[in-house]
Amino acid sequence: MQATVFNLSGDQVDSIELNDYIFGIEPNKAVMHQALVRQHANARQGTASTKTRAEVSGGGSKPYRQKGTGNARQGSRRAPHYRGGAIIFGPKPRSYEKDMPRKMRRLAVRSALSAKLAEQALTLVDSFADLEPKTKAMSKALSALKLGNEKVLVVIPDNAPETKETVYRAAGNLENVKPLLVNYLNMDDMLKYDRVVLPVAALDWLNEILGADARTQAEAFEAEGGENAQ
Repeated sequence: MQATVFNLSGDQVDSIELNDYIFGIEPNKAVMHQALVRQHANARQGTASTKTRAEVSGGGSKPYRQKGTGNARQGSRRAPHYRGGAIIFGPKPRSYEKDMPRKMRRLAVRSALSAKLAEQALTLVDSFADLEPKTKAMSKALSALKLGNEKVLVVIPDNAPETKETVYRAAGNLENVKPLLVNYLNMDDMLKYDRVVLPVAALDWLNEILGADARTQAEAFEAEGGENAQ
């Protein structure tokens, strides 16, 4: 699958062949939804906590005598119908973590990338090397790429620390722009942002981890009894 590569001035500078296994599949919406639910669940702290009758202070004696008051008999002010009393079936600290097979997680990312490309919401750029670490420079580059009014996810190659610092400083003050390392690609960000800007250098990591060759190697390793296959 051919895709056009632009520079930060908005000019077409190259054409590149994309991996159909990553960018040309039919998006699996069910797996994408499951990956999104998992991500949101795993982000929950699970620290909400309420007190039971055994944990509420007070209530050591009856609120009033058993008979003669005309009121219903009561044994403790720690009962749930009293103000300041216990909470019945309230939340306790717990883990909301959900598991998901690695193959499904990677299928979800490939589905999201394929959907973005099919919707023409994926823009390939040659490099961020010429970008100045200034908000004005990033804003100008996005305007040249016709992304000035969009919510943009800017992907950064994982093997370029200088580029990472530059892009983070340039995009830090732009409300609708989020820089993200390619190895942190996730469903929430790819679905939340309208457009994805992907440098050519990031394709190497995507091909290595999400490509068909990586899957073949992982399956071969698992067949041999490996526990940490990619």
